[in-house]
Amino acid sequence: MALAENVWDVIVVGAGLAGLKAALELKAQGKSVLVLEARDRVGGRCMMGEIAGQTIDLGGQWVGPQQKLLLAQAKALGVSTYPQYSKGASLLSRNGKMSSYSSKLPKLPWLCLIELLLIERRLAKDMATLPDDAPWLAPRAQEWDAESIESWALKHVRHSASRDFLRTLTNALLCADMAQISYLFFLDCLKRGHGLQVMMDVEGGAQQDKFRGGAWQIPRLMAQQLGDSIILNAPVLAVEQSADEVHVVSTQGNFKAKYLIIATPPALTSGIRFSPALPIKRARLLQHMPMGAVIKVHVAYPTAFWRKKGLNGAVASTDRHLSVVFDQSPEDESMGVLVGLIEGSHALDMSTAGTAARRQQVIEDLVHYFGDDAAQPVDYIDQDWQAEEWSQGGYAAHMPTGIMSTLGHVIRQPYGRIHWAGTETATEWMGYLDGALQSGIRAAKEVVEVL
Repeated sequence: MALAENVWDVIVVGAGLAGLKAALELKAQGKSVLVLEARDRVGGRCMMGEIAGQTIDLGGQWVGPQQKLLLAQAKALGVSTYPQYSKGASLLSRNGKMSSYSSKLPKLPWLCLIELLLIERRLAKDMATLPDDAPWLAPRAQEWDAESIESWALKHVRHSASRDFLRTLTNALLCADMAQISYLFFLDCLKRGHGLQVMMDVEGGAQQDKFRGGAWQIPRLMAQQLGDSIILNAPVLAVEQSADEVHVVSTQGNFKAKYLIIATPPALTSGIRFSPALPIKRARLLQHMPMGAVIKVHVAYPTAFWRKKGLNGAVASTDRHLSVVFDQSPEDESMGVLVGLIEGSHALDMSTAGTAARRQQVIEDLVHYFGDDAAQPVDYIDQDWQAEEWSQGGYAAHMPTGIMSTLGHVIRQPYGRIHWAGTETATEWMGYLDGALQSGIRAAKEVVEVL
């Protein structure tokens, strides 16, 4: 408890990518920094796992060419990338029927495809009206924030196939159903992610590459540079702020600092007792930004049998629990591995059902997609992120209707000696690992300036 006697320049709450990056930036500026992490590990929603002896990412894993911060951080740590496997045809499941396609667009009725192209143009046009870093100031902000993506789609999307595809897309990007998300927030996410096409694509898009050995290495190597400045198993219970310092109460002791950076998800931050209390708008914002619901699944087979069928392992489904699938096989092709995501309401249902029921459902879905070859995996593992105490969901938090236009402007606003980080506060690649890094850099810069 000798640490508790010090007055640190900065305490950082949360050892995910945002908190670790903020701490490293502060350390580089010669500031004394302490990181308090509730979990028994670093990395946040970036986490190591194993299937059939193969190391995998149970959390975030992909990186696109536009994500410069994440690529630079990985390079500095000696973590290289390799391309997501994409040779062959992709699959689409809709209304119980399978179809394959080799272009960027799935096989849908031609009127639906035309409509999807028009929808993308409309989204891009609406996105362009959002002021940078301040979507709540858009000319139609209140109007768009008053409706969900679902209500917007019911008004503007005619074909049921187009609406189904938009529902699947929303779940894949935000892990929540369209009715739960503000249209204004959706536009803002698309803008920060360089547009719908970039966020969806593999080649040239956000799923283009993966990290050799796994993305989980990045926070672990970052943490090594901080050494004993990180205390694990230290949930923060209370924060008391005075004119001169911040007093942090954790399960591992009490600590003092000149400034505090909180880099935890909004839902978890709202569980901390603040004295004096947070401004009412900040408190309400934290209470009204729920996490998405997602279960990440890996299934291993003796070989990547789908490749022999001319398939790349990619699946998009509008009618099954496992709605998104990618090839996750090792580079040496020593086995076949598929990685998939259960999102939104499906994830909530499957979380309640338990691991055995999830495994059965996932295999049923894979058999539907790939045939009987998928019926006998050699290993299975899933990560239910909403069941993880210090995440409560993934990939990130979102805003329902009516929140961004009234409370969104306080998301990065410091409160006295308290500053805010976390991917939800990013102005680019919000919800992604790259966005987490950006938020840590910004928060550290704010604190250095006031120090």
